[in-house]
Amino acid sequence: MALPYELLIGLRYTRAKRRNHFISFISLISMLGIGLGVAALIVVLSVMNGFQKELRTRILGVASHIQITGVDGSLPDWPRVAAQAAKHPEVRASAPFVQSQAMFSVEGGVRGALVRGIEPDLEDKVADFRKTVRNGSLDALKAGEFGVVLGADLAQALKVFVGDKVTLIAPQGTVTPAGVVPRLKSFRVVGIFEVGMYEYDSGLALIHLADAQKLYQMGELVSGVRLKVDDLFEAPRITRELARMIDADAYLSDWTKSHANFFRAVAIEKKMMFIILSLIVAVAAFNLVSTLVMAVTDKQADIAILRTLGASPGSIMTVFVVQGALVGFIGLGLGIAGGVALALNIDVVVPFIERVLGIHFLSKEVYYISELPSDLQWGDVWGVTLIAFVLSLLATLYPSWRAARVNPAEALRYE
Repeated sequence: MALPYELLIGLRYTRAKRRNHFISFISLISMLGIGLGVAALIVVLSVMNGFQKELRTRILGVASHIQITGVDGSLPDWPRVAAQAAKHPEVRASAPFVQSQAMFSVEGGVRGALVRGIEPDLEDKVADFRKTVRNGSLDALKAGEFGVVLGADLAQALKVFVGDKVTLIAPQGTVTPAGVVPRLKSFRVVGIFEVGMYEYDSGLALIHLADAQKLYQMGELVSGVRLKVDDLFEAPRITRELARMIDADAYLSDWTKSHANFFRAVAIEKKMMFIILSLIVAVAAFNLVSTLVMAVTDKQADIAILRTLGASPGSIMTVFVVQGALVGFIGLGLGIAGGVALALNIDVVVPFIERVLGIHFLSKEVYYISELPSDLQWGDVWGVTLIAFVLSLLATLYPSWRAARVNPAEALRYE
């Protein structure tokens, strides 16, 4: 089947050498601008997705999907509460915990930390601490032996290694004839974990549940129960359903509430970056407008001849729409290819740039995530592609309309 002559002429105008080389230069800039904007959008959205994924993975490696805590800081009869929660079909596992603040002291150095008492075997079912242990072992936490697993940055600040002794100072005091004195207990470092988030690596310590109960004088009580569910994104709904099933004076919270600021900030930043970087594509589309306007001016004689041969204004408009759309399509293709390639290899490209420049973009002491992550989602790629292509098409309408209004007599007067 023969192609419409409007399409053939539009393709010919795109390939042909122009008398005015400046028009070709502007056309190239427009094409590269669209490609750059599309690539930047794809890479930035992939990085934002990567941050969301990393935050979720690292936070939920140490936090629970759902947490049930006692109103006064202690939860009596926790096995009954755990059994009631287990009746929900989407609850996979539960584990008790004791949590409180403490100070660690080593040879005059003092650091505050959050102390969490856990049952190692049960904790494995609700969190991924075992995967984060760099030195030592989580199994070395045994009741009555007073072992402690420290975060990597906390251990570094205290200058201790596996096998060293640290003194734990509990905030609850002991009443003596001389007054209230802090409760002290010597612990042996049996492991060091590294989650990859400075908040936890520098401020969390794990001890055995029985040792925590003895240290904080809680008897058989615990601070609460941590739950793991089938789908972490359904945690808010499951939490509401559990609130009606559990018969106890307790607070129920899910991971989206306990770490809402992280995910809300990333989501808002992703939207704002999408809007801001879309302006790059819009600027490139405006360049496309100027390119086609100059092309129309350059081709006025050709337009007039086509009109005298019987071409309708709509056909003339189609010719320049095809020309502009092709420029936009080529730029779009370059942007998609470059953006996808960079997003898939950002873990190689960024370290290379850091080595060349001698800098580290994300300092571990400042940012929760010290490596630049990337998670390419094809839904974002198609969304960016659609927006860029629509902007490119819209940019062709005014110049094409100008071309359709060219008067053949006026155009050929001085030819």
